[in-house]
Amino acid sequence: QVQLVESGGGLVQPGGSLRLSCAASGFTFGSYDMGWYRQAPGKQRELVATIRSGGSTVYADSVKDRFTISRDNAKNMVYLQMNRLKPEDTAVYYCNGYRRIFVNTFDYWGQGTQVTVSS
Repeated sequence: QVQLVESGGGLVQPGGSLRLSCAASGFTFGSYDMGWYRQAPGKQRELVATIRSGGSTVYADSVKDRFTISRDNAKNMVYLQMNRLKPEDTAVYYCNGYRRIFVNTFDYWGQGTQVTVSS
């Protein structure tokens, strides 16, 4: 059974930091590209950052130089370190696992964790 379980969300003041964690199970984690997405009220879900199976990373322009994605393949974990948080970072953050094998795609999502940036 595939599971992605996020943790680490909460309420933080502007300028503060949070570290999100995602525990993965039920699939070959090391072979998957992993990512963090977010969805704010009334907005579409958007990519925050991805880390490929090989370790390369991609960030949304809005979070570059503030957020860092990382993974620990030995523990089946992916992390998102968020620094210098802004009110516009408020959203539900989702963990994603993705792999494409020829014409087949495997796309897994967690249930999300709320991040609220407010004074």
